[in-house]
Amino acid sequence: MRSFRIIPITILSAGLLTAGNFTGIFDSSREFSTSSGKREDYRIMFYNVENLFDIYNNPEKEDDEFTPGGSRNWNRFRFREKLMNIYRVIVAAGEWEPPEIIGLSEVENSYVLEQLTLSTPLSGAGYEFVHRNSPDRRGIDVALLYRPEKFRLLKKDFYSVECEFDTLFKTREILYTKGVTLCSDTLHLFVNHWPSRWGGQAATEHRRIMAANVLRSAIDSVFETNRFARIIVMGDFNDEPHNKSISEVLGAGSDFSETCLSGLYNLFADFGRQGRGTLKFRGEWYLFDQIIVSGSLLGGAEGLSVRQGSVTIFDPPFLLVRDDSYFGYKPFRSYEGFRYTGGYSDHLPVYIDLQGEDLN
Repeated sequence: MRSFRIIPITILSAGLLTAGNFTGIFDSSREFSTSSGKREDYRIMFYNVENLFDIYNNPEKEDDEFTPGGSRNWNRFRFREKLMNIYRVIVAAGEWEPPEIIGLSEVENSYVLEQLTLSTPLSGAGYEFVHRNSPDRRGIDVALLYRPEKFRLLKKDFYSVECEFDTLFKTREILYTKGVTLCSDTLHLFVNHWPSRWGGQAATEHRRIMAANVLRSAIDSVFETNRFARIIVMGDFNDEPHNKSISEVLGAGSDFSETCLSGLYNLFADFGRQGRGTLKFRGEWYLFDQIIVSGSLLGGAEGLSVRQGSVTIFDPPFLLVRDDSYFGYKPFRSYEGFRYTGGYSDHLPVYIDLQGEDLN
């Protein structure tokens, strides 16, 4: 296995407790190791990296502001600093062992993914990625990073989200991958970045419902082949667990007292009920970034399952800054308006761990 060089960062974490007979999957007292010991699990992470653009103008996309002559004065130095910041987050979230699988959103193209995985110290992890350019007007897409020695890719596909009565509407595709882990269990992974709330939550809800319908149809196709399939749905949904698109259309439940192997369960629902979130807007936290799993990953069958105490919003101090306009803290992002601050993202990462025999 290739070596992996890390830069030490002091980190903290927080988790959550939940009710029902699945108590323990959340852990409010979990601490992160600062040693170089290897994890004995399989980490699945999602991160909206916020505007990971290269410095070149794409005349087919609305990316002018992220160019050297654009309104944000985006240049090689800032691009490089953004890459290194994302690298630092991945290393810290992985507890010195890079996460096996990472879903990303707001990446412009394959070039920025190549630069992230090959020109930063992440090159030692040997990540490969799945990506293609989507119809999104700004050119921001979803992608999947994976460590091929831990996840053997078998299949990939992309699902378009289209609006019949609005042909001008363009948004990100939903990425699907299928692969095999070291313990020979098959995982089905969906990476999402649903349409934004720009224009108002109610006025744009129908667009996220469209995305939920597309995703639900794709998941049903997997269940038709294997009703006990191990499915992981991750992403920035621009809706919270209780919203209609997720709770009703997608059908992601939050009651763990009784689980069905072929059901869908939102592991992050209780965070929302307790007022925790992954991004902050006008002083209020929103839980847009979530991971949803099929019931077969909740310990009701042999093989891979979600490890108890592992459901985490990753919020160490270095990812936060004081919120002077409201109260408390907020994510440390790259820009405040058009003022460059050199931060990380306006979203916090989330992750879960899987456990099973022969994962390492």
